Amino acid sequence: MALHLARLLHGAGRRVILADTPTRPIAAASKACARYRQLPPPRFEPEAYAEAVEALVRMEGIELAIATCEEVYYLALAWGGRTMPAPLFAPDIDLLAQVHNKHAFIRLAERLGLAVPETVLLNSRDDVEAVRGHSRELVFKPVWSRFASQVLLRPTPDFLDAVQPSPAMPWVAQRFIDGDEISAYAVAREGRLKALALYRSPYRAGRGAGIFFERVEDGAARELVERIVAGSSWTGQISFDLMREANGRVLPLECNPRAVSGLHFFRDPGRFADAVLGDGPEVIPDIIAPQTVRLAMWIYGLPAALRSGDLGRFRKAMRDGQELLDWPGDPAPVKAQWTALAEIAGVAWGQGISLQAASTRDIEWNGPNQLG
Repeated sequence: MALHLARLLHGAGRRVILADTPTRPIAAASKACARYRQLPPPRFEPEAYAEAVEALVRMEGIELAIATCEEVYYLALAWGGRTMPAPLFAPDIDLLAQVHNKHAFIRLAERLGLAVPETVLLNSRDDVEAVRGHSRELVFKPVWSRFASQVLLRPTPDFLDAVQPSPAMPWVAQRFIDGDEISAYAVAREGRLKALALYRSPYRAGRGAGIFFERVEDGAARELVERIVAGSSWTGQISFDLMREANGRVLPLECNPRAVSGLHFFRDPGRFADAVLGDGPEVIPDIIAPQTVRLAMWIYGLPAALRSGDLGRFRKAMRDGQELLDWPGDPAPVKAQWTALAEIAGVAWGQGISLQAASTRDIEWNGPNQLG
């Protein structure tokens, strides 16, 4: 997402400075990157991270800071505790934490008059025992999580023995919704929608992050997004996991206040920048073809196709999907993905975690108690 956003802003005439924790991220190889600065890991060194960010903003004369992933929480904390010379394109930490919390977000949507799936907060083993009898009707997930990590989908009661919630690290039990999943990427300014892409992900890295993206249109989903951004006076990027039931009703499942892959359906730099950063009208997606990262499809999509016996569908997806790393006049990031993957793989090997977990290990935010 950082690469795509950098390309859009660079194409619109902005000077783009990139900063992150890896040594050689993909986006640093792009011609859209005027300079790359490696930062301390905010999850483990939040104060050093805040100091480095402030120094970078001042040294480079940065006029607007934009997050692309879970570093947004650490940036919001830094902006809340320091006098920064440039604005952060995101709400304050209280609102960010509210929507990131999988229980608090549902309560917010409910207060805004939206239909929501029944969602129960689990703070203890007693809370788990109270719902054990109908676990097959529920989805269990940590309040602070990402990429569907640790999700238990309609588990048998014995699987709940592994769920150990606490007030510091609670879980939720949410009614399983049968329907079609829709993902939403949006940008808003002061509660006004400025960009929206709705899409689905038929191929994923495991159960979590999508690696192949197809656009969809859904009026009920759009209305839901509009009501949430207006009701929260949202400024910045925001994304949602939604479920469309057979009767057309769309329910919110969870919220990610950051960029997601729907961003890749925008490729017109001028219109995107005018809408998102200026006073231009809402920008609509200008890409119709499915978007994918072919390397990820070979790593995750092909094994899934072999397990399901649906190689024909996989081959069609590889034919139809447009490589989202491709960009006119900017070929270097395609090659750079191998170096970036090797660095992530090194972290995964050293920590004994998955590639997906390694990709966000330094920046993931698991609630305010992780800093206490």
